[in-house]
Amino acid sequence: MKPELDERYSRQVLFAGIGAAGQAKLLAAKVTLVGCGATGSALASLLARSGVGTLRIIDRDYVEASNLQRQVLFDEGDAADSLPKAIAACRKIATFNSQIIAEPRVSDLRPENADELLCGVDLILDGTDNFETRYLINDYAVQNSRPWIYSAAVGSYAISMNILPAETACLSCIFPKGPAGALETCETAGILNSAVNMAASIATTEALKLLVDDRQSMRRTLLSHDLWRNERAEVSADKPRPDCRTCGGREFVHLAGEGRPHITMCGRNSVQIHERDRPIDLESMSRRLQSLGQVRHNDFVLRFWKEPYEMTLFPDGRAIIKGTTDTAIARSIYARYVGS
Repeated sequence: MKPELDERYSRQVLFAGIGAAGQAKLLAAKVTLVGCGATGSALASLLARSGVGTLRIIDRDYVEASNLQRQVLFDEGDAADSLPKAIAACRKIATFNSQIIAEPRVSDLRPENADELLCGVDLILDGTDNFETRYLINDYAVQNSRPWIYSAAVGSYAISMNILPAETACLSCIFPKGPAGALETCETAGILNSAVNMAASIATTEALKLLVDDRQSMRRTLLSHDLWRNERAEVSADKPRPDCRTCGGREFVHLAGEGRPHITMCGRNSVQIHERDRPIDLESMSRRLQSLGQVRHNDFVLRFWKEPYEMTLFPDGRAIIKGTTDTAIARSIYARYVGS
């Protein structure tokens, strides 16, 4: 190990579970992180500081001021510039660990691009905020025998589970169907940044165990903590369920895109449109929209305000329409200002 790496990771190398051999494995490891919001940005920070050699960070969103209470890789400048979270995260990582590779992917994980975004890594980490994407990750991971770690945080609640295909239960074993009814989100229940950091710390520790080849030390349960109520619970996940549709029946319905909507809700009183996969020249679009409302853009994102709505447009044609949860209205706004 180079002298500068010896010093950087010296305190971690002293830990018996990692040591010099484990640190070398971390530096050679490749991890994909899906979602770089609250839990995701904490995961990215911890893994980058631990010396995981390559981090591929996938996120579809941009930084807003409301993120700064809990999303540790972003600052006020990122919010003012509406930087995509993946770009902002990788830039920040470069300021405290320029010796690793941080690859930003400003994209929405979909069945069509899952192999491109998730392939070629040792581990997939969940920093998302919805079960639709988690089931897609689970399908891909089980089909390709790729380990992944489910993590979530909302309110004062943190949860995590390791999925080791063919060894442990998969997400569908524990949750055969998505949770019924309206789920609590950060927008409805709020969130403690301490819950975010607990979920990320637990998941990061499990990731380090896997990446240094200490799989026998990995937890085989669905673990949850409620930090406010001082409650802790575990559900066994040590074996696949024989009747599981995914890991037992090898049916990958989410990866096949069955029942997946073209337009998905994003929270924050907004709708995401990802059915228009086409390149957008943000500069020319900005000129076109200037006479129609307020517009601002950079190399990564265009924001357009026409009261009572706000549209955020990405170079791949994806858009987030803020100010409505009605998909018909969102489609209409997109068609009016971008095209059908």
